[in-house]
Amino acid sequence: MTEPLRAADVLAQRLYEAGCRHAFGMPGGEVLTLIDALEKAGITFHLARHENAAGFMAEGVHHVDGAPAILVATVGPGAMNGVNVIANAEQDRVPLIVLTGCVDAHEAERYTHQVLDHRKVFEPITKATFTLSAEAAGVIAEKALGIATEGRSGPVHIDVPISVADAPAQPYAQRRVAASDNVPSGPDLNIARGWLAEAKKPVMIVGLDVLKDKACETVRAFADIHGVPVITSYKAKGVIPEDHPLCLGGAGLSPLADKHLVPFVQSADLVICVGYDPIEMRPGWQDPWDPSAQNVIDITAAPNHHFMHQATLSFIADTGATLAALSEAIPPCNTWQGGEVAAVKAKLAAAFPQDDEWGPAAVIAECRSALPADAIATVDSGAHRILLSQMWACQEPRTLLQSSGLCTMGCAVPLAIGAHLASPDRRVVSFSGDAGLLMIAGDLSTAAEHGQNTVFVVFVDESLALIELKQRQRQLRNTGVDFRGHDYAAIGRAFGGEGHTVHNREQLRAALQAAESADSFTLIATVIDKKSYDGRI
Repeated sequence: MTEPLRAADVLAQRLYEAGCRHAFGMPGGEVLTLIDALEKAGITFHLARHENAAGFMAEGVHHVDGAPAILVATVGPGAMNGVNVIANAEQDRVPLIVLTGCVDAHEAERYTHQVLDHRKVFEPITKATFTLSAEAAGVIAEKALGIATEGRSGPVHIDVPISVADAPAQPYAQRRVAASDNVPSGPDLNIARGWLAEAKKPVMIVGLDVLKDKACETVRAFADIHGVPVITSYKAKGVIPEDHPLCLGGAGLSPLADKHLVPFVQSADLVICVGYDPIEMRPGWQDPWDPSAQNVIDITAAPNHHFMHQATLSFIADTGATLAALSEAIPPCNTWQGGEVAAVKAKLAAAFPQDDEWGPAAVIAECRSALPADAIATVDSGAHRILLSQMWACQEPRTLLQSSGLCTMGCAVPLAIGAHLASPDRRVVSFSGDAGLLMIAGDLSTAAEHGQNTVFVVFVDESLALIELKQRQRQLRNTGVDFRGHDYAAIGRAFGGEGHTVHNREQLRAALQAAESADSFTLIATVIDKKSYDGRI
């Protein structure tokens, strides 16, 4: 006899149908039925040590399998612990389904222990927020998935009252039909085609929408046919292989890279922004071109309300379909005949050399050399992220995972745990600063419990290096940025992994080799000098 469906089952089964196979969080009495329903539907619930980490683990899975991510949090403090990662999902365009337990409405009128209005908290940082009802459980599940994934993706919150989770419910039979690709036409498209045909110095700036639109192949083909060099945002790295002669790598936070890339863009006669989301960029990318003197085409999923830049033509459309329409009947172009693209690539290579004897650049270069080309890397926020985002070569998209919009610390370790769960046969490496690692150290135990052989690299300089550098640049006194050193290798061993402390390339190489055959995760503490990022980012 088939058990009757509960509202929680209706929700869980729809999430399973959408491709979800993993959920992360910490249980509380208010979400026990919800967790049971997820497991019965075929979605494994993974215990994390903090809801913020749980959300980043969920995001790590999403970047590998493409399905919406799932965060589960109980009432009150559990839900509030997830605020950071939910805000990050909103800014980093992650389709995160946030499931929180709550007391029933009639109880909330008199019972106040741990009770607060989750929906009011989450409303400003989500695309939508709902309270589940048994009668509309299927409709709410369908709405949540559609809203989370349509246009620019983002988080959607569903509050699940205790009694509703257990209440009988029926699935919603209708499925939302995906919208057709929106392709521009008419006079503006003809003008854009004319600009492309006449361009001698075109450049593309490519961002996150391209990944959402599954348009990477179209971008590569367009670049090859028309001789258009490509700059990507950090999270779009790998859209075009970074050893491609037309790839100028990632941009976003490095003044050292901007010194070469911004003048190059300013010299272009045609700038094509393809799914470019400037939420990833530093202020140096405000108005990096002049649409009154340059032809600028913006192809995006959403209207320009950011005002980081303006364009001459703007298309709210699918990126791949628009590039294909723009390219139609336009012959291959001879562009950048003065060797400017190769010159910029050479300047960038010189700005971020691979041959330092030791220091953060040497750590990054050694790891990139030792690890497979298709390794998935994750990186925490800090000075090391800026350097690594410029140096770490990606051959395919979603192989360098980070928090780019919110730039939150403590994300690298859980992102790596999630990515490894979704792709256990692939090498995964995480890069953290020592401060970021301390924020999240407890979830090393989660990696151990899952038997992961992930490599966790920690830059140990006993400082919030990026903030300390900014203090000195402003000639302020050293305050609140330095802290005591710790035995990070011992922390790794204490949580069930292997631990190494290294002071040079040879020791790092040996530790990476040992990690290849390790049965558990490996934490490598790379000890570097304070102020070693000076002149490097």
